[in-house]
Amino acid sequence: MRNLPAGNPIRILIVDDSVFMRMALRRMLESDPAVEVVGVAKDGVEALDQVEALRPDLVTLDIEMPRMDGLTVLEKIMSRSSLPVIMISSHTQEGSRATLRALDLGAVDFIPKSTDGSLIGADAMEGVLLEKVKACAASQVRPRWEEPSPPLHRRTSAQGPPAPGPIDVVAIGASTGGPRALKEVISRLPGDFPAAVLIVQHMPQGFTRTFAERLNEISEVMVKEAEEGDAIVPGGVLVAPGGQHLLVRTRAFGGPVVRLTQHPGNLSYRPSVDVMLCAVAEVFGERALAVMMTGMGYDGREGMRAIKKFGGRTLAQDRESCVVFGMPGAAAAIGVVDQMVPLWRLAETLVGVVLAAEPA
Repeated sequence: MRNLPAGNPIRILIVDDSVFMRMALRRMLESDPAVEVVGVAKDGVEALDQVEALRPDLVTLDIEMPRMDGLTVLEKIMSRSSLPVIMISSHTQEGSRATLRALDLGAVDFIPKSTDGSLIGADAMEGVLLEKVKACAASQVRPRWEEPSPPLHRRTSAQGPPAPGPIDVVAIGASTGGPRALKEVISRLPGDFPAAVLIVQHMPQGFTRTFAERLNEISEVMVKEAEEGDAIVPGGVLVAPGGQHLLVRTRAFGGPVVRLTQHPGNLSYRPSVDVMLCAVAEVFGERALAVMMTGMGYDGREGMRAIKKFGGRTLAQDRESCVVFGMPGAAAAIGVVDQMVPLWRLAETLVGVVLAAEPA
């Protein structure tokens, strides 16, 4: 966790080539006395000069800019410091690929904007932006993404106490810092992993499909964005689509399948980790393993409670390896985490728990 001076406002540099966006972001950010906009830059070259001169606590960074694009600026910032950066991303397929690349390079989070250059849902975005800024300003920025570790194999030694029964599903929740952390975990699962995997990563519609495709490219297991009716099968990894909750329903024949819904619609996040975990708990009971990873807020806390209530097992990423410890910390605070695990050991641990639970 970065140590910001107590009592001082969070100092923000806004970088965007759109006058409208610079004004909109400034207005939203300066509505909170805990935030101060110390400068604005209209292109990448000016941004690097301002970072050096102003030493802000956080940068909001556009991707498409003249003279020097946002990805190049981000690479240069990450090579020089651990400054938190939030990307302002276009809501297009090309924009989603660039955004995920930015997260690989070290950006902490992103805010989507529409193709006309305005913030999506601008009226509702102010609270989201301020929440992200406050969480990310104190986040632990990681070095740029390197190649993931090689996949594990089924001979991985079993970890943890003797299991009461087999595990049929691993349900994972993540938010801020999750895309990079999930790469480290999913890319290491063996191709013959004996459990299904369900993932809720807080992302808006249009980004989760690209994210699932990128995970699939680097993994031995099959990864895809979940669709209505998808079978939940061993070795299959399903990513909840942005804008929809992922539920589980049982069929008389053929096993459990995915159900997608927009209800409840009054939650802070859709997809919601809580909604998925509660559904998994009811259907799979003690045959479920829940994993809580880096993210701000407390989505997933009640879902982890439900997993424990129905006899399932739980893991959470530890504080030191989280970008933001909010979600794992919230679950740990109510005593529903069996084991806290650093990111570099998380894949090995969850594979070990699942293999230990297999019938002899």
